[in-house]
Amino acid sequence: MSERSGYEPGVPCWVDLSSSDVEASVRFYGEVLGWRAEMSDDPAAGGYGQFFHGGRRVAGVGPLHDEDMPSHWNSYVAVEDADATADRVKNSGGTVVAGPMQIMEEGRMAVFQAPDGAYASIWQAGRHHGADLVNEPGAFCWNELVTRDPEAAERFYRAVFGWEPRPQQMDGVTYTEWHAGGRAVAGMIEMGPMYPPETPSHWMVYFAVADLDAAIGAARRHGAEVFVDSMDSPPGRFGMFQDPQGAALSVIQLRENQ
Repeated sequence: MSERSGYEPGVPCWVDLSSSDVEASVRFYGEVLGWRAEMSDDPAAGGYGQFFHGGRRVAGVGPLHDEDMPSHWNSYVAVEDADATADRVKNSGGTVVAGPMQIMEEGRMAVFQAPDGAYASIWQAGRHHGADLVNEPGAFCWNELVTRDPEAAERFYRAVFGWEPRPQQMDGVTYTEWHAGGRAVAGMIEMGPMYPPETPSHWMVYFAVADLDAAIGAARRHGAEVFVDSMDSPPGRFGMFQDPQGAALSVIQLRENQ
């Protein structure tokens, strides 16, 4: 289902960008992914805004709250009870680094760091259920944990979200699909030697595009550093780049039967 009005617990439901230059990020993603931004003028929102594609909400954007951190994309997992989930995070070896906190009437959230070092967030929906559109060009379609410690991650996410790991071999590499409610909701891959040693475990966000070559070309023209121009995978051809503010993301041209 591409248009969404809600998410089951354990399913990634939202992504947002923490940027060192929000205005520049708005321009970049407008050019590359065709997004339109609506920024909140409510002081309580702290400069947060939302990206829309075809009139539907697809992602968020806001300023960095820690100037020592680089720009980055954040992944949110839907939960029924943010406070109870935050307790499971702590009891399973993770660290709650922010929250749980109420975000006006929109929902309740917390940010955590898993034992493998990767950061992610949980979201208990209020008025804001998450993205209105997924799995179509212009919207996020996959969240993938790139980790230095798959065993620790497997134990942690099973305990916190009830995810079941389904490992499979792909070109000699073990790729794990996380399943919840009988279907794949996210992925995991061990960080290989192609990553610089200082790169920490992290969640990678994939956005669907109609034309991979056009999207990568637009990203490069508008100042992105392209890491992968095109690589084939079972779901489709994908590329990876770092936007001009330093946030890494992947784009994928999904096969028609996806």
